[in-house]
Amino acid sequence: MDQTVGIGVTGGIAAYKIADLVSRLKKIDLEIVVLMTEAATRFITPLTFKTLTGREVITDLWSDPREYRVKHIGLAEQLDLLVIAPATANFIAKMAHGIADDVLSTLVVANTAPVLVVPSMNTRMYENPIVKRNLAILAECGYHVMDPASGLLAFGTIGKGKLPDVADIYGEIMRLLNPSI
Repeated sequence: MDQTVGIGVTGGIAAYKIADLVSRLKKIDLEIVVLMTEAATRFITPLTFKTLTGREVITDLWSDPREYRVKHIGLAEQLDLLVIAPATANFIAKMAHGIADDVLSTLVVANTAPVLVVPSMNTRMYENPIVKRNLAILAECGYHVMDPASGLLAFGTIGKGKLPDVADIYGEIMRLLNPSI
């Protein structure tokens, strides 16, 4: 497959599950570019994703001052799909309101490829009317929003807000990359 998928990892406990997703996507020869928010690096290290993809992980706009191309613009031109997983309430709000204050959020604003948003958060956060409104804004803008799963969440609570199974996210990525199938 000559397709490039951007994987945007934000700062939620489910960030570690995205390593499995990236591993599965690499097995079918997709080009994977991982971008991480600063908060995401507290849950899983960039080294994990670098090892899985063979590429440097992008964590900030200014990591290499010698680089000619502006990262988020150059990358936006290459992507066939952008996946935000886990998508925290904070990052969903940034996307819904066009806030571009880090490398991942600036890429979202510059991006024209389809976007898959995979929310993952505490049930109370997910059910908050503000979060629901922000997800509706993203859907109205043409973003593909997966429903979170129900089950055991961090802190031992049970409810809706869990990251969907990696197999389900993988299936949705395949559907978006190959809409005729």
